[in-house]
Amino acid sequence: MGLLSKKDSKLILDPLADNNPITIQVLGICSALAITAQLKASIVMAISVMAVLGIGNVVISLMRNIIPSKIRIIVQLVVVAALVIIVDQILKAFAYSLSKELSVFIGLIITNCIIMGRFEAFALGNGPWRSFLDGIGNAAGYGLILIIVGFFRELLGSGTLLGFQVLGDPIQKTGLYAIGYENNGFMLLSPMALIIVGLIIWVQRAKNKDLIEE
Repeated sequence: MGLLSKKDSKLILDPLADNNPITIQVLGICSALAITAQLKASIVMAISVMAVLGIGNVVISLMRNIIPSKIRIIVQLVVVAALVIIVDQILKAFAYSLSKELSVFIGLIITNCIIMGRFEAFALGNGPWRSFLDGIGNAAGYGLILIIVGFFRELLGSGTLLGFQVLGDPIQKTGLYAIGYENNGFMLLSPMALIIVGLIIWVQRAKNKDLIEE
């Protein structure tokens, strides 16, 4: 028998495709629009949300039987705020320039509807291990979309990936730029992120007809 049961595996695998937080549940759209102009920022945001949601789900699950229902939202906000502060401090210590770029959006993880939604829908009714898997799975599904969007926006908008020129030098006119290619500045604007997410949803639902009926 493997480490994970079939039900446990679904907690991780389903959010990657058929129950993706962004494309199916339509949650976390704001950050998908705001920080995906660079692939590096997308990756860091994905890892940050995974850390906050994975640990947060476990904490809420452990506390679920002692949290008064009237103040459960306040407790959830305190837990996620504490975790976000820790993540923010780690970024400032090890990736200060990137933390400055993401500063506002790292703080907004506190009100990310994916995190609050998983606290309410899963962690309050399940044990720590399954809550951890649910948090990791949903964060991975969220991060996957951010990375895909960030990849295409940076590549087509700036001609770079992770800050490195991959299509040639636009100033020296080498690589694709030598044959007349120009960066698409529109890709760096937030509306383009929404269009890319829309294309991902279209492809996803074209491959899985059951999602259209839902």
